[in-house]
Amino acid sequence: MKWEGNRESENVEDVRGSSGGGGGGGFSFGGGRGIGLGTIAIALVGGWIFGINPLTILGVLGGGGGSPIQQSQPQAPGAKPPAGDKQAQFVSVVLANTEDVWQAQFKRMGATYQTPKLSIFSGSYPTACGQGQSAMGPFYCPGDQKVYIDLRFFETMRTQLGATGQFAQAYVIAHEVGHHVQDLMGITGKVDAMRGKVSQAQQNALSVRVELQADCFAGIWAHDSQQSKQWLEQGDIESALNAATQIGDDTLQRRSQGQVVPESFTHGTSAQRVGWFKRGYESGDVKQCDTFSAKQ
Repeated sequence: MKWEGNRESENVEDVRGSSGGGGGGGFSFGGGRGIGLGTIAIALVGGWIFGINPLTILGVLGGGGGSPIQQSQPQAPGAKPPAGDKQAQFVSVVLANTEDVWQAQFKRMGATYQTPKLSIFSGSYPTACGQGQSAMGPFYCPGDQKVYIDLRFFETMRTQLGATGQFAQAYVIAHEVGHHVQDLMGITGKVDAMRGKVSQAQQNALSVRVELQADCFAGIWAHDSQQSKQWLEQGDIESALNAATQIGDDTLQRRSQGQVVPESFTHGTSAQRVGWFKRGYESGDVKQCDTFSAKQ
């Protein structure tokens, strides 16, 4: 991926080295299962390791039940990343390109795109959705419209998930921005409104459709960015498809617990994630990303 020399986003903040205080027990999951993700091995996080949408997990999957969520007080904006930080530069370039792509897409739809912030943190950091933890992987918080990422996750992708390549990393960011797009479109709010109104199985199914749509939106970004930049190299798309494969619910469950439990899926199978990313990439059409009407 030939990313160097491209525009860097001004919406990236570096809050590494700051825990932000705020304490708290992290995110509380429904069904009485309060889980401090910072203390859990990544392999046990299962379907939540990648592309987590805190509102979906806390609301849709929680069904309104479980322990109360300890909200953390969001902090003041962080500093710009240091000039010599290559990983931060890469993230800034990818975010900038998502801004270009979605501004154009929203303009075609007669709307205005509101850019999200991206916070680079380390270890633990307070968000409007609760205390973020590195072990959660990257996530988007609708409460403050920010993407949060600990850049060490890219090493986790390579060594523990078998997802290599810079474009696989770009896919991670584009997927989280996809959740921001859903938030702006009102999709996140509509899904959250279903909290407690449907069964646990139906809640899980809704979460799967949310995540697959974010994959499709990531594919749209890949399509449009390649059209404008021609920056993809041989093997880049394959690396993104491999990443989508490695973080499918079935693959993660098989790896972590030796068996697959379809009714507990929250993100979709490997085949579904690959399929929806490819649909976005091949079409470049937002209308093709209606996972809620499609048969799964």
